[in-house]
Amino acid sequence: MPPTQEKPLELYYWSTPNGRKITIMLEELGVPYNVNFVAIGKREQFTPEYTKISPQNQIPGLVDPEGPEGKSVALFESGAILMYLGRKFGRFYPLGDEMARIAVETWLMWQMGDFGPPLGQAHHYNLAAPAEIPYSIERFGKAVHRSYRTLDGRLGEVEYVGGDYSIADIAIYPWAARFERHRVDLDDYPNVKRWFEAVGARPAVQQGMAVMKPGHVDGGGTVNPERLKAASG
Repeated sequence: MPPTQEKPLELYYWSTPNGRKITIMLEELGVPYNVNFVAIGKREQFTPEYTKISPQNQIPGLVDPEGPEGKSVALFESGAILMYLGRKFGRFYPLGDEMARIAVETWLMWQMGDFGPPLGQAHHYNLAAPAEIPYSIERFGKAVHRSYRTLDGRLGEVEYVGGDYSIADIAIYPWAARFERHRVDLDDYPNVKRWFEAVGARPAVQQGMAVMKPGHVDGGGTVNPERLKAASG
C-alpha cells in the first residue's frame, strides 16, 4: 500500500505552468500540503531561505518532512518533484511496467526540454517584451507549432501521452492551457484538443489549476493586455 502522509508537504509555489504541475499532482494524490507563495515578480525566489531549497532560484520547490528514512528532504525542478511523488505514493508513474515507465519518462523529458522552454520564450515575445520583435516571434512560433505537431501525432496513437494518465500528462497540461498565449488554435490539433478537454475535466486538475495567491490575477507574469488580446484572437 502507498504510504500515508501525516505531516503536510511544504510546496513553494507560484501560479505558473511549472508550479501548477505540482498542485495538480498533489490534488490527484489527495495528500496534505501547505502552499507557500513565492511571488516571482517581487523576486521572493532570491531570499537566502528559498535558495537553500532551490539553488537556481526557480519555482516550484518542495520540502517533504517525511522523506526517505524518515528524514526531511528538499527538492527542486518540477520533473524531479513529479517523479519523487510518483515513486513515493505509487501513482501516475508505472514503476512496475518497464515499457510504460519508458514512455512516461520519455514524454516527461520531452515536456521539460521541448514543450516548455520554447513556449516560455513565446510567452515573452508575444506578450511581455517591451516592443514586438518579429524575428523572435516567428522563431519561437515555429518551435511552438513543431511541439504541438509532435504532441498531436503522439495523441493520435494513444489516449494519454504515456498510454495511461500519468505524470507526463500532468506536466504537459499546464503549458498547453496557455495555448492562446502561444498563438495556437487547438482546432488545428484535434488530438491535442481531445486530450486537453479530457485532462481538463478531471476535478483534481481543475483544483490544482485554481491554486492562486488571494487577490492575484493570473497574468502569467508581465503581460501587455493589448498584446494578450491580440494573441487570443
